[in-house]
Amino acid sequence: MTGDTAADIVWHHATVTRARRQAQNGHRGAVLWFTGLSASGKSTLAHAAEEALHGLGCRTFVLDGDNVRHGLNADLGFSPSERDENLRRVGEVAKLFLEAGVIVLTAFISPLRAQRERVRCLVPHGDFLEIHCDTPLPVCEARDPKGLYRRARAGEIPEFTGISAPYEAPLSPELTLKPGECSIAECVGEVMALLRARGVVAG
Repeated sequence: MTGDTAADIVWHHATVTRARRQAQNGHRGAVLWFTGLSASGKSTLAHAAEEALHGLGCRTFVLDGDNVRHGLNADLGFSPSERDENLRRVGEVAKLFLEAGVIVLTAFISPLRAQRERVRCLVPHGDFLEIHCDTPLPVCEARDPKGLYRRARAGEIPEFTGISAPYEAPLSPELTLKPGECSIAECVGEVMALLRARGVVAG
């Protein structure tokens, strides 16, 4: 490198392409973007779906909200701008996994439609599958595994999604799940059906 401007940065095109990686993997890559309120079941379902895919011999990886903040995004807090940057980085990482021919499953509240649409626009058409974990707020609050809702209600956590900050539900997701009404197995079955219908995995 001779400088630090954008003009000095040139994309290097690999000879091993996404198509070749997918052929070796035996399935297409895809981004499964699980979105919903805190405690809506996103992480549980993402990992359960990964187990089902792993059982089929698929190459997968889960990007989980808390796990990512332990490393890649450890420098970010929870202000609106930092949450936005958190998702921007995750979107770029998901795009890299997609190029590797991997089925990447993400579990992030991602409360704003614009945030999710930005990630969708990063990848080729049809490769971003938005999965809405549509669990009612009272059910999420009753679960409250980390005690976050209790703290938010007490005013200890400002701008908490669903309490003091908005959650914009997807208008036309590829799949809507009802974890508060259906079993994990039933929800995973719907995810697998979607992947087969989209040709990500063999029918």
